[in-house]
Amino acid sequence: MNNNKNRLSIAVALGLLGSVTSTNTMAAGFQLAEYSATGLGRAYAGEAAIADGADAQWRNVAMLTYLEGTQVSVGGIYVNPNIDVEGQSKFLGQEIQTKSEDFAHDAIIPNLYVSHQVDDQISIGFAIGTNYGMETDLGSDFSGANHGNEASVITKELNVNMAYQINQKFSVGGGVRYVIAEGSFGAIAPKQLGPIAGTTLKYMEGTDEAWGWQVGTAWQINDTNRIGFSYKSEVQLDLSGHAKGLGFDAYAPQPSSQYLGSMELALPATAELASFHQVNDKIAIHASFNWTDWSSFEKLEAHIPSLSVPNQEIKQENWEDNYRLAFGGTYTLDQKITLRSGIAYDTSAVSEENRTATIPETDRLWVSMGAGYAWSENLTLDAGFTYIFAKDAKMLEDDTASAPYGGTFEGETTGNVWLIGVQANYHF
Repeated sequence: MNNNKNRLSIAVALGLLGSVTSTNTMAAGFQLAEYSATGLGRAYAGEAAIADGADAQWRNVAMLTYLEGTQVSVGGIYVNPNIDVEGQSKFLGQEIQTKSEDFAHDAIIPNLYVSHQVDDQISIGFAIGTNYGMETDLGSDFSGANHGNEASVITKELNVNMAYQINQKFSVGGGVRYVIAEGSFGAIAPKQLGPIAGTTLKYMEGTDEAWGWQVGTAWQINDTNRIGFSYKSEVQLDLSGHAKGLGFDAYAPQPSSQYLGSMELALPATAELASFHQVNDKIAIHASFNWTDWSSFEKLEAHIPSLSVPNQEIKQENWEDNYRLAFGGTYTLDQKITLRSGIAYDTSAVSEENRTATIPETDRLWVSMGAGYAWSENLTLDAGFTYIFAKDAKMLEDDTASAPYGGTFEGETTGNVWLIGVQANYHF
């Protein structure tokens, strides 16, 4: 996918994609939790301690040691966000009520995983998916468009993993992550500017490829209890591409249709601590605690060497670390059917004074259910469904350094998200 067709939303919020356009953030910030439909059915509770199939390596590499033979897992999740923002724009002495409805894009997030048991102690795996993503478009009629009217981030990630079973109780694993990213951000002149309404004030897009790593461990306390821990490193990106707009022309010795430049972006480090408890032959319960290092996301700044002021502020972010707590259960109805359910709470990665319309980040409550069906001895089909309640959240944008022509926007975001996914797991 090229830069013109898929804009990786950077500048004010970055998002991701696994192979198809990503949507508004489903976890905190522009993070995507949707790595498999199997886990979706339990609100991703206990993921770092559960091994349903080859997809388990995405959340904890050490879980590869719990998978026998060769396994393949493939699936996708459809994301349908319904996010609105409404408020008042104060600009050049004018006060205008404005709103944008359903401005976050739908998306399909695909995935593919393969695992292979080399021997009784060593297992290897390969994974394709995404950890971050978003795309928003507030439209040209939004009166706060000079603060930003569009943003998107698209990333694709490939993992190569290996795990080792030390003994009957402990397993460890590690992997290499290769991230391909695109990103863009745009701000236009709002309708209050009459003749130049809709003119690009700031737009920048870029691409980059970078490496990261992940590690994990599992502790099999006894036959019915397990604890897992995983950690994914920060991935440093330098999105190289071009910029354009009146906001950059003002610093150009020779105004141009576009300027070559780049923008640094850090995909934050994450960690998960999870537990799995087999209550009896039919019932299991599981839980997760997740942390994301969003405090590393302070601002977006473009570096454009040809301008008299090469470092151009795109957006102040000032985010905070985020936490997620999830509880779930699994019920084995019979040899063919498995039922799942879960609930989770995601805290916002941004405070009210730093929230922006292009990334209307807020607290979220997940309610999930799912089911698995053993089609044959080797093939299992899973489906998951989640409804996310997004907490109503206020915002105030008055950062004139990143908003050409100044002005403020004060408003509130409301919304919800539907997720539905399917997964096929095959055991050779």
